[in-house]
Amino acid sequence: MADSFERNANLEIAERFEEVARLLADQGANPFRLRAYEQAAGTLRRLDRSVAEILETEGLEGLEALPTIGAQLARAIRSMLRTGRYPMLERLRGEVDAVELLGSVPGIGKVLAERLHQELDIDSLEDLELAAHSGRLSEVAGFGKRRVEGIIDTLAARLGRVRRSAIERRRARGEPPVEEVLDVDREYRERATAGELPTIAPRRFNPTGRSWLPILHTHRGERHYTALYSNTAQAHRLGRTEDWVVLYFDGQDGGEGQHTVVTARQTGPLQGLRVVRGREAECLEHYRRKSIDTPRRA
Repeated sequence: MADSFERNANLEIAERFEEVARLLADQGANPFRLRAYEQAAGTLRRLDRSVAEILETEGLEGLEALPTIGAQLARAIRSMLRTGRYPMLERLRGEVDAVELLGSVPGIGKVLAERLHQELDIDSLEDLELAAHSGRLSEVAGFGKRRVEGIIDTLAARLGRVRRSAIERRRARGEPPVEEVLDVDREYRERATAGELPTIAPRRFNPTGRSWLPILHTHRGERHYTALYSNTAQAHRLGRTEDWVVLYFDGQDGGEGQHTVVTARQTGPLQGLRVVRGREAECLEHYRRKSIDTPRRA
C-alpha cells in the first residue's frame, strides 16, 4: 500500500464508501444497505485514529468494534489497506478488469495474467487459487512448481483463508442454497429482459463507453445480492454474455461470495436447465426434489 494512502486512509476509504452509497442509490439498491455505507463513512471521518494503526495494533477485531462498521465492512477496510483496491466499487463503476486483478498477484504480471484469463477462463482470485491447488495452473507454460507455490502462499494471505474442500468452503462462507441462487438468477434475467434494471458502462469490451450492462441489487432475507451478466472474454467469445449471470452475495463470515449461473449445454439430465457452476450435483437434486418441469430452453 502506498504511504500516501496509509496516511490518509480514513478519508480515502470514507470517500470510497460514500461513492458506493451513491452508486447503490442510482442503481436502486436497498436503502438500508446504502445507509450502512454512509454511516460507515461518517464513522471514519470522525475517527481520531488511523484505521491502518487500528488494524496493525488490534487486528480485524479492532476494526469490527468501530461504530457502524461490523464484520463485512471491516474486511473491506482491511482489503483496501493491504491492496489499495476495492473490487466492489470497481464492479459498481463497471471497471472490473480480471487481467489487471490477476496481474496484481506477485509472480504473474500482465502477460501471464492475460494467458490465464484467455486459456483457463480465470476471472477472480478465488478461481486462481482453485486452479493452483488443482494443478491446472501448472499446465500453463511459465508456471513452474516454485512459482505456483509462491502464488498459493500469496493467495492464502490475501484471501485470508486456507484451502478447504468445496463443501467445507461453502459451509464456512455461509453460501446460500442453490434454490436461492437460481431464484435471484431468475429475477435478474426477467427484469433485465423487461428493461426494468439500471445499466452501467463496463470498461472492458466496450470501446464506445455505452451503458448496456444491467445490474440488479436485491436480497433474500438478510442476504444481499448483486447480479450482472458476465462481461468476460470467454463469455463474449462464446456468445454467452446474455446467458452467464454472475452473482455476488454476502458471506456468513463478513466477506463476499460469488457464483456464476449458466444454461447447461452438455447432454444429460441438466441439459437446457439453469445451473450454478461447481454445484451441478446440488442443482440436479434440486430439480428432482421439486419435480420442476422446466422447459428445456432456459
